[in-house]
Amino acid sequence: MAEQAEHSPRILVTGASGFVGRAVVAELARRGHEVFAGSRHGKGVGQGVGIKLDVTNEKSVRQALRDVQPSAVIHLVGIIAEKGKQSFERVHIEGTRHVLSALRDHDDARQKAHTGDEMERPLPTRYLHMSALGADVLSPSAYSWSKGEAEGLVRLSGLPWTIFRPSLIFGVGDDFFGRVLKNLVSAAPVVPQIGDGKFPFRPISVEDVALAFAGALEKPETVGQTYALTGPQEFTFRELLDLEQRVLGQRKKVVPIPQKLMDLAVPVISRLPAAPITGDQYAMLKAGNTAPNDAARAAFDLPLHHLQDRLPHILARK
Repeated sequence: MAEQAEHSPRILVTGASGFVGRAVVAELARRGHEVFAGSRHGKGVGQGVGIKLDVTNEKSVRQALRDVQPSAVIHLVGIIAEKGKQSFERVHIEGTRHVLSALRDHDDARQKAHTGDEMERPLPTRYLHMSALGADVLSPSAYSWSKGEAEGLVRLSGLPWTIFRPSLIFGVGDDFFGRVLKNLVSAAPVVPQIGDGKFPFRPISVEDVALAFAGALEKPETVGQTYALTGPQEFTFRELLDLEQRVLGQRKKVVPIPQKLMDLAVPVISRLPAAPITGDQYAMLKAGNTAPNDAARAAFDLPLHHLQDRLPHILARK
C-alpha cells in the first residue's frame, strides 16, 4: 500500500476544508491520488493530508508548494460574501494571482534543477480552477466581477489550466439550499418572492462537481477548456421556493415583492448583522444562473443528480 501511494499523483487542493473541497478531496482519494488538503488551519480533511495554506499570503502558498511538490493544483478557495479583510478582490483575484505566480516559479525551479534525460524532464504542474457561472469582468456584481478577473489571470498564466464554472451547488452542508433558501421560506408567516420569480437556475450536485474536477486530471484534452457545470433540470426562483416548501412540509403563501421595492430595500437590509441577503447575492439572483451542460456531461460522463432526490437529506440537517 505504501509503495502504491509513493507513485500516486500528488494533488494539492486549496480551500479543501470547504463544502466543495471536502467532496473533491474524497473523490481524488477514491481514485488513488495522494491528496494534500490546503487550508488556513492546516487540518486534515478525510483522507487528505492537512497542510497550512493561506492564498492571501504568497509566502504561505510558496511554502505549501515546496512541501508538497504537487503534480497538480486544484484551486477552490472562494467566498460568497465579503467580511472584514476578506474581500472578493483579495481572495478571488489576489489569491489566484499568488497561486499562479508561485506555481510558475515552482515549475521554473524544477526545470532548472533537472539534470537527467530530456525525456524525463518535469511536466508543468496541472492547474484546475474553480470559477462561477456568470463570471464576467463587466458584471455589476462584485462577486462575479472578481471571478471574471481571476479567470483572466488563469488564461494568461501559461500553465496547463482548466476552468470550471458551476451554477448553484447543492449537497448536505451547502449554504444556499440548506440555509439561505430554508431561512427564506421558514422565517416568516409568508414567503417573500423577488419580483415575478422567473429568474432561471440550474443547480448541480456537489458530487457531480467533484467528479468533473477529478476527471479533468485524467483527460489532457480538457487543458485550455472552460466548462459550465449545471444540473439536469432548470428551475425558476419561484419553483425553487415551492420545492423547498414542499420538502419542508409547508404550505405558506408566496408573496411577490416588486423588484423596484427590493432594489431599495436590499442595500439597507444588507447592512444588518447576519443579513439574510447581501447586495451581491441579490444581483446574482436577479441575473439567474443557468447554462447548457452538454460539454461537461460528455467530457466527464457526469450522472447529474437531481435536486429533488437530494433536498430531503439537505434540509434534514440541523
